[in-house]
Parts: sequence; structure tokens; C-alpha cells
Amino acid sequence: MNIFEAIVLGAVQGLTEFLPVSSSGHLAIFQHFFGLNDNNLFFNVMLHVGTLTAVCAVYWRLFLRLIKSFFMILKKIFTGKFKWSEMDADENLVMMIIIGLLPLFLLFLPIGGGMKIKDLADKWNSDGYLIITSISLLVTSFLLVIGINANRKTTILYKSHGKLRADGAGRRKLNPVDAVFIGLFQAVAAIFPGISRSGSTLTAGEFRKINKQRALDYSFVLGTPAIIAAALLEGKDALFPADGSAVAIEFLPTLIGIITSAIVGFLAIRLFKWLLSTNRMYYFVLYTAGAGIICLVISIIELISGVNLFTQQPLTF
Repeated sequence: MNIFEAIVLGAVQGLTEFLPVSSSGHLAIFQHFFGLNDNNLFFNVMLHVGTLTAVCAVYWRLFLRLIKSFFMILKKIFTGKFKWSEMDADENLVMMIIIGLLPLFLLFLPIGGGMKIKDLADKWNSDGYLIITSISLLVTSFLLVIGINANRKTTILYKSHGKLRADGAGRRKLNPVDAVFIGLFQAVAAIFPGISRSGSTLTAGEFRKINKQRALDYSFVLGTPAIIAAALLEGKDALFPADGSAVAIEFLPTLIGIITSAIVGFLAIRLFKWLLSTNRMYYFVLYTAGAGIICLVISIIELISGVNLFTQQPLTF
């Protein structure tokens, strides 16, 4: 991998990890174009570390409050003073994050052949499964439409500095049903490259009539433990392959990829929050639909020919 490829993939990861267009789908597409589908697991893990840095930079104050609230909850539990009905906003958010993460354990269920559900994501990232990524992008577009329609029912338009802006009037406090519902969408998005995690969880929150900015913040915070867990699990597989083979680490491209994904990821979060507040989510609907259709046509042609159109190499399944 050269420096240019590292910058491109880092920018793609940073931009798409938080925008509702699917980072896994775009990485699969760009790696397909560059013919980089093999032996890049460690690099992909490090890109996730870069985006983790970005979300921590945006939400560090909230994270500090949540850590404090987590230990406060533990103290109340051990002293017998914990009452669900008396939780403050931050304590409620901590509990909803814990509940929202539970559906991710479904990914570890066995499906036969020594595989677990989570292993499908790696399988469908291969060359020959570009069609799955394409269809998943179209699913993301459809989900965003559902979210936009659900959001309109709770949206209040107002003027700020002479410009029309929108703010949701939905609920700002989540309940366990909300958390499980959103968590299930996150689990599904983890399987299919092309289904946006942030887009699907935001849609789930809006469908549950949660304030859209609150739903977006919850989506980003909920995704942070998932990113950490994925980085640890994939990092172990990357550094210690099951076949015992040596791992070649390209330090300079990896470092550049991390920095690029962190900077671009930080800007992407800010952009997403602004687009949501100004009611411009339809941009992402058009983009994911267009990208899905184009990739679907390419994947069909490749399945017929049996080769990657960009590298002229045989498709791998």
C-alpha cells in the first residue's frame, strides 16, 4: 500500500464512519477498486482507531460525565440507594447505552461451519460479494427516507439569523425499548457492508419519536464501545492470525491513514450534526441510492464476466 492509497482509505473511513453512508461499504468498494481486499485487516483496525479519536474529540465532555455517572450508579447499587425512577439524564443515558449494546452479543451466535454471525461481515467484504454491498447501500437509502418521514412528524421549523432551521420536538429521554430497538439496528448494520450504522440507528431513534439531535448523539456514543470492541477483536486476529503466518505492518501508510481518518472523522461529525439541524438529510438519500445503483450495475457485470473490472483479477468468494 502506498501513501496515496492510505490517505484515500483514511479519508473514506473518516468521512463514512459517521455520515450515514456506511464506512464498511465504502471501504469494501474502494478496496475493490484498488484490489486491496487481502491482508489489510490490521490497517482497517487502525483506521477505526482514528475515527474513535475523532468521536472522543467531539464528545469528550459528555464521555467524562458518563464515566462519572457510571461509577455513581455502581456506588448507589452497592449502597442500596439506586432507584430507576430517580436517575438523572446522564445516568439514564449510561443505562440506555448498556442496554443498547446487548443486541451486539447476537453477533457471536454460531451459524455452522465454525462461523459466527459476525463472520459474515468479513465474508461479504470479498470481491465477489460487491452485489451485497450495493443492495445494502440501497437499503440505507430506504432507511434514511423512513427516518426523514418519521422526523417530519416531530419537527418544528424556526428562523435563526435569517435562515430556516429545524429542531425535533420528540422525546429527549430514552427508555429500554428504545435502546434495544436502536441496538438491534446497530447489530444488523455490523453484518452488512453498505448498511450505515449511524444512519440506521438514527432512523431507529427517529422512528421511536426521539428528538433527532438526541438520537444522533446517542448513536455516536453507542457506537463508541462497539468500535473499541471491534478494534480489539479484529486487532487480535490481525496481529495473531489463526494460521500463524507473519504479519507485515506498513508503519508509515498506517500512521498516515490513522491521522487522516481522525481529522476527516472529526469534520464529518460536525457536518452531520449541521446537516441534520438544517433538514438536509435528503442529500444522503440521493447519494446512497446513486452509489448503490452504480455499484449494483458494476457487480452484475463482474459476476457475469467473473473478473474484477478494475484489477482484471478473478473474483474471490
